[in-house]
Amino acid sequence: MEKQIEPRLLKGFRDFLPQMELFRRQIMRKLEKIFRLFGFLPIDTPVLEYAEILLGKGGGETDKQVYRFHDHGQRDIALRYDLTVPFARFMAQHLNELALPFKRYHIGKVWRGENTQRGRYREFTQIDFDIVGVDSASADFEILLLMFRSMAALGIEKFKIHFFHRGLYNNLLKHIGLEKKSIDILRAIDKSKKIGKENVAGLLKECGCGDHIERILSFIQPGVNFNETLENITAQIGSDSQEITRLHDIQQCIADMGLDNFFLLDPAITRGLDYYTGIVYETFLTDIPQIGSVCSGGRYNNLASLYTRAKLPGVGSSIGLDRLIAALEELKLLKEITETISTPLLILFLDQNLLSYYHQLAAAFHERGIAAEVFPVKKKLSAQFNYAQKKSIPLALICGELEMEKGSVTIKDLRSRQSYENLILEQAIAKVTELSPG
Repeated sequence: MEKQIEPRLLKGFRDFLPQMELFRRQIMRKLEKIFRLFGFLPIDTPVLEYAEILLGKGGGETDKQVYRFHDHGQRDIALRYDLTVPFARFMAQHLNELALPFKRYHIGKVWRGENTQRGRYREFTQIDFDIVGVDSASADFEILLLMFRSMAALGIEKFKIHFFHRGLYNNLLKHIGLEKKSIDILRAIDKSKKIGKENVAGLLKECGCGDHIERILSFIQPGVNFNETLENITAQIGSDSQEITRLHDIQQCIADMGLDNFFLLDPAITRGLDYYTGIVYETFLTDIPQIGSVCSGGRYNNLASLYTRAKLPGVGSSIGLDRLIAALEELKLLKEITETISTPLLILFLDQNLLSYYHQLAAAFHERGIAAEVFPVKKKLSAQFNYAQKKSIPLALICGELEMEKGSVTIKDLRSRQSYENLILEQAIAKVTELSPG
């Protein structure tokens, strides 16, 4: 007898049972609908890339998390750790086949060998949306607006999108002579919401910021509104810059669309990845800020430069689906949605001679766009009702030989136990439509 293998999962990896997977896919469908409204088109890329394609753009910490190995042909390859770097390769390779500016969305799994925590895994799904081929305030704002629409479409009411411009950090650090240490300094600042101001000060000291630590900490402190924050910034670096102009243009769009309550100019937002060059942003849920950002991104004007000489400025954002679901579950929005995604109707199997007829009945419902399934074998009614209960199917269709001869069926509401008898097929379809959840 062969030795049985213990069924187990790698740390940081998960299975998804049907109810959760249905919920995940419903989120994806809702977001895809929003993306298509804005003119974004879907793409896909391989999960494996040559290692040299992926390494060197995310930064030292990210490179250490990449799953990298040699395949059977001894090629140096790696699993993608995000969807943005493969997208830069994609744009360089297919540039002549695409109309610019190109607006894409991409939903796919990525892998990072990092420490696991709540809402953070080693295999997870990202939902990205980007505009490539133009560097403008309109493109920057459209990504921010799409972030807002995405959160609203999922029923999230209390959230705030924090945004800033990386170029302003470059101006500050150049002004105080720390430009060469910008990568380490920005990574330290990026951790401020997780570790607090005092710990950031310690990291800045390790970076060699010396007497400039208090000035940097003052710089990253947001004011009560956009204007106050910008006044603090311009007092330190001046107001005559294209970065300031870009922020003003974006803020004007936000204000004119009545969205001020959902956006905050926050100088503590830097994003840890090295490829960001302009506006950056993160989304926090008001009731559970401790879960971290659920939708983040920014402008990356030089990302494709490793793969092509063509100038391909881009801006985009990414939703971490797994972290977002963890947040929705805590906000009790998960149950509200999952209750509406079960199959509404189970056709009970009462007579082997009616096998074909049961499937004909199911087909009639399918043609009307109503999900229905046939129980696959004749069993006691209690067993079939138990099956329906486990799958949260609310309605059952009952039809035996006598009903078939009369051309009628019975619809039973398994929630209220009420039965609707002697219905012809059209009446049964109408009743199921009336009683179905949602």
